[in-house]
Amino acid sequence: MGKKVKKEVEPPPKDVFDPLLIESKTAATVVLMLSSPEEEVLAKACDAIYKFASKGDENKVTLLGLGAVERLYKLISHEDPIVRRNAMMVFGIMASNYDVKKLLRELDVTNALLSHLVPEEDVVIHEFATLCLAQMAVEYTTKVQIFEQGGLEPLIRLLDSPDPDVKKNSVECIYLLVQDFQSRAAVCELNVIPPLLELLKSEYPVIQLLALKTLEVISKDRETRIILGENQGLDCLLKILETNEFNDLHVEALAVLGNCLEDVHAMQLIQQTGGLKKLLSFVGDSTVPDIQKNAAKAIAKAAYDSENRKILNEEEVENCLIKLLEIDNDGVKVAASQAISAMCENLSSKRAFGLQGIPQLVELLSSNNEEVKEAAVIALANLTTASPSNSSAVAEAEGIEPLVKTLNAQRDGAVANAAAVLTNMATQEPLRLSAQSHGAVSALTEPLRSTSSQVQSRAALAVAALGCDADARAELRNAGGLGPLVELLHSKNEEVRRNACWAVTVCASDELTAVELCRLGALDILEEINLSTGRRNNFSEAALEKLLDNNLSQKYSQMGYLSSSNIITDGFYDYGQIKPGIKLLSLEELSMQELTDRRAIIFINAKPQEDVLAVEEKPQNSSYEQTTLSPSVSRKSSREKSSLMVSPVEEKQEPPGRRSSFSKSSSREKGLRKGKGKKEEEKMIDVTQIISKVQDEINQENAQWQPPPDFILLEYINDASKTILPLTTTREQVVALAQFVADKMGGAIEKEKLHDFSWELHISEIEYELKSNVVPIGKVKKGTFYHRALLFKVIADRIGIGCSLVRGEYNRAWNEVKLVDDSPQGVTGLLLPPQEYIVDLMFEPGFLMKQGSAEADQYKRI
Repeated sequence: MGKKVKKEVEPPPKDVFDPLLIESKTAATVVLMLSSPEEEVLAKACDAIYKFASKGDENKVTLLGLGAVERLYKLISHEDPIVRRNAMMVFGIMASNYDVKKLLRELDVTNALLSHLVPEEDVVIHEFATLCLAQMAVEYTTKVQIFEQGGLEPLIRLLDSPDPDVKKNSVECIYLLVQDFQSRAAVCELNVIPPLLELLKSEYPVIQLLALKTLEVISKDRETRIILGENQGLDCLLKILETNEFNDLHVEALAVLGNCLEDVHAMQLIQQTGGLKKLLSFVGDSTVPDIQKNAAKAIAKAAYDSENRKILNEEEVENCLIKLLEIDNDGVKVAASQAISAMCENLSSKRAFGLQGIPQLVELLSSNNEEVKEAAVIALANLTTASPSNSSAVAEAEGIEPLVKTLNAQRDGAVANAAAVLTNMATQEPLRLSAQSHGAVSALTEPLRSTSSQVQSRAALAVAALGCDADARAELRNAGGLGPLVELLHSKNEEVRRNACWAVTVCASDELTAVELCRLGALDILEEINLSTGRRNNFSEAALEKLLDNNLSQKYSQMGYLSSSNIITDGFYDYGQIKPGIKLLSLEELSMQELTDRRAIIFINAKPQEDVLAVEEKPQNSSYEQTTLSPSVSRKSSREKSSLMVSPVEEKQEPPGRRSSFSKSSSREKGLRKGKGKKEEEKMIDVTQIISKVQDEINQENAQWQPPPDFILLEYINDASKTILPLTTTREQVVALAQFVADKMGGAIEKEKLHDFSWELHISEIEYELKSNVVPIGKVKKGTFYHRALLFKVIADRIGIGCSLVRGEYNRAWNEVKLVDDSPQGVTGLLLPPQEYIVDLMFEPGFLMKQGSAEADQYKRI
């Protein structure tokens, strides 16, 4: 038997810890384990944290507070692949939290993440690294970091990854990056198109969708569209549209196609292959609003090119767009209207829309959606531009009333284009009158006050178009539209200023409006503009000239010249020379001033006697007593009228001779109250009489002021008509009129005795008699140069003799006439040009001095 040998077991080393299984239910303990030096502990801790973080956002916040992110950041680059993989998984899932992303940006983790996108790295690391990058790339600063650190190239390479999650995360990250123009340009050079088109064949819809979204963004650049076409991208897109099971991708596919159709080459290619016809048919048959909207947007983009418009017109795109206007979806209506606006540049399309689409667009003007209203009115503005037939179609569709209402819309684009449509329609008189009858002129007042330069410009142009009639100008005055129009002359916007000048030119066509414009400061502003080389233009010069031509009193006082076409009418007055910038008061304001020692203001008012009698017979108009120019009499008249409203008790306190008819009526009324046995009918009659008289006096109070008639001037004009007008030649008429004027103004004066001609004293006596500086010209019996020249011009204008009126210095003024001289002796049939002559009214009345001659120059400066 052998001897049994006992084997001894060696004890473990004293410095080795026995394996220990640790179970923890607290996150803090597990986070502490992330600092362990053992790979197995780190791996298990990361795995536990991943499961904990996956349960919700609150857990992520808890881990953030425990400092897990900083520890994990160190582990994503750990040498052990399992630790590195598990740590990256936690990073990827944690990055969905906003606060975590904020800390990751502070830690600048993008470079570390990108370093793990190399081909030899584990696919799980690729998945969660790209997930983390995609979640962080929603922030602009992270996009910049990824781009600057060269992240696009590895991301594009991963589009070919066999793992669908890696593809999804990579394409999503690229989609977010290409929102920035730098990345958009870079991906094209990195040949991103082929892998993106390959992703369209993926079995996962989310990957297809992200690929289309990325293509939609990058295809906004022409270079990308060319590459897309070279890689049969258009065919891929059309196949998606033709496949019903891809209906969830149709909207995005149309968006990409819309970008591609901006290129003529792509449009021609699609047309040649029949793709364009299929596309329009697809849109017409679709019932999905987003598809219809994107299709209309695609057409609108394409239609910005003239060749594309021609192709679209050949495919009868107009029918498709008109149908889209009838879809019960505001987004589709807006997109269709915008496409119509773009297609209007093609004349054939404009005619087609005019025949069919205008009623639908007019109907959209009543939409409650302001964006729909704006898009529709922009389309109408484009349709009616240079198209009278379309303008008529808008009127036939009863579009004027909604257009006028649109002038009060909330969106500036709607207001501006409503004004543009009305401007286009106003070129036809019936349409202009119709617009005026719907209150278009007064409705433009608010747009003129707009802060939008586009609205201001279009509104001013509409005023110019609609203000061709006196009634329209009166409506604008009464609506308070002239004030904001004048303010637009101050605009720094050249187009606004130009259109405002044009509107002022039109509005100044009648005297009332011209005077009001001057009162509002238009004259001063236009003078300032015309002194500026930068702001002056033909419109500002025309506006100033028109304004003065219809406010001759201002023109003569300021410029010292009236041409033969400036016909002096009743209400004109010669205030004397004024400096630029000085505001000329109205004749009414001047007549209310106290008598001063300034030079007399000579006014013209040769109203026929029957007109004055008619005025006196109608209480609502101004009576002669009302229009007297004496300030004292005017104040007395005012006091008398104010006494009309006092009670009968107060009335009896008035001094004798100051009582009105109302005081007598009031006395009778008191007698009626005291008397006995009066019948009720008699009381009612007297009361009615009282009310009637009071109303007459009130009407008289509110009547428009009128200057008193100058019957002497009227007599001069009648006499001249009888004696001078029958003369056979203009020369004879001019000579006879000069002698006539001189005879009425003190006769011929010897040059040596001119200083003895005391016309100043005579004028002063008239002023004292009238208690006013305002003097009717017929009262002047001893007149000097400027009185005679004015009277000559007034009578000449009335009897049809063309002459100008020129103011000189030192009370000088003269008339210039154009006469044709006789042919030289022995020459017949020779037509000579007219010569300009100065008419002598002072020394040898009727003597004609050729302009530029020594005697003419001497007459001007004596």
